[in-house]
Amino acid sequence: MKITAIEVLELRVPGWTGAGFDGSWDDCVVRISTDQGLQGLGEVDSPAAMVRAVIEAPDSHRHARGLRNLLLGRRVENLEALWEEMYQATSYLGRRGLAIHALGALDMALWDLKAQAAGVSLSRALGQRRQERLPAYGTIYPLGETPDAARRAIDRGLALGLKAIKICAEPSWSRDLALAERLVRAARDHVGPGVTLMLDAAGAWQRPADGLPLMPLLAACGFAWIEAPLPLDDVAGHALFQGFGVPVGGGDLGATTRFDFEQLFRQGQVDIAQPDIGMAGGPTEALRILALARRLGRRVVPHGYKSNILLACNLAFLAQQEKPEFLEFSTSLSPLRWELTAERLEIETDGCVVVPDRPGLGVTLDAQALQRFRVA
Repeated sequence: MKITAIEVLELRVPGWTGAGFDGSWDDCVVRISTDQGLQGLGEVDSPAAMVRAVIEAPDSHRHARGLRNLLLGRRVENLEALWEEMYQATSYLGRRGLAIHALGALDMALWDLKAQAAGVSLSRALGQRRQERLPAYGTIYPLGETPDAARRAIDRGLALGLKAIKICAEPSWSRDLALAERLVRAARDHVGPGVTLMLDAAGAWQRPADGLPLMPLLAACGFAWIEAPLPLDDVAGHALFQGFGVPVGGGDLGATTRFDFEQLFRQGQVDIAQPDIGMAGGPTEALRILALARRLGRRVVPHGYKSNILLACNLAFLAQQEKPEFLEFSTSLSPLRWELTAERLEIETDGCVVVPDRPGLGVTLDAQALQRFRVA
C-alpha cells in the first residue's frame, strides 16, 4: 500500500477569532490517501497554516525537508522507521514544537491506515488491547468566577453522564486566594464524594507561590491530581508541588517527545505524563513515552481537547495500559468538537466510553461538517 496524496485540512467554526483558550473551535486534520483507496486521518492542536508549511514546503536540504515530499510514494509498512526518517528530515526545523506537531499528525494518519489495511482497530494494531472501556473525565472550562457560575459549568459535564470532572483555574486565582478556595470548596460540595475531581492550573499560576498555598485544600478535598501547576519552562518548579498527597501531572501545555517527558519525570518529578498525542509526535512516540513511564513507575494520561479523531486515538492508546486510566472528554461548546466525525463516542451510564473496535481509528469525517467548517 503506497501513499498517493497528503492533504492538510483547515477547519474553523465561522466567526471564531481565537480570543479564548479552547482549541476545539478550529482544527488541523491531516488526510493521507493510498493506492488501495484507503484514507487515514490525523489531528493536531496547531494552526493548520503552520502545519501545512512544514508538510508542503519544498526541500531545502536533507535535514530540512517538506514531509509530503518524503512520504509520497512510500509504503505504509514500518512506521517506526518512517517516524525516524521524518524526525531526521526536520532536524533543522527544531527538535520540539511545530515540526513534531506535523510529524505527529502524519504518524496518527499512518497508524490509522496501517490498522485499516490489517482489518483491525488501532487499539489492536498498537500492540495489545487490554481495556474495553475507560472512565472519562470532563474538562470544565471556563469555570466561572463565582460559586454559582462554577456549579452551572460543572452541571454541564454532569449532564453528559460524567463521573469525573476537571475544573480549570483562572489567572484571578493567583491574585485572590480566598476566591480560589471558595470555588474549590463549591466544586467539591456540589458534586459530592461520589464524583472524582481534578484541577488544571492551565498556565494560570506563573510562580510556585501562586499555587502552593492551595495544595493542602486540594488534598483535603480529595483531588485526584493537579495538572500543569506551572508554565512548562519551569520544569524544576513542578517538583515543589510534591509532598501534599496530590499527584502532579504535566506536559499537556506543549511537551513533545520522550525527551521532554524524561526531563519532566526526572527533574520535575511529575507523577503523570499528559502528552497530547498529536503534538507529542503521534502514536509511535506516545508508545515510547509510555515505555519510559513504565520504567520509572509513572503514569500516562493523554491530553485531549479536539474532536472525536483525537478522542478515538486516545482511547486506542489508553487501551494498551494494564490498569484503566482516565480519558479526557472535552465538554467544549464548539460544534466542531461534536460534529466533525460521522461516529459519536458516547459516555455510557457508568461514566465510561467504549474503546472503538472498528478498523483503524474507527471514525470518519462527516461530509456535511467538512463542508460547513472547512476553510478554503
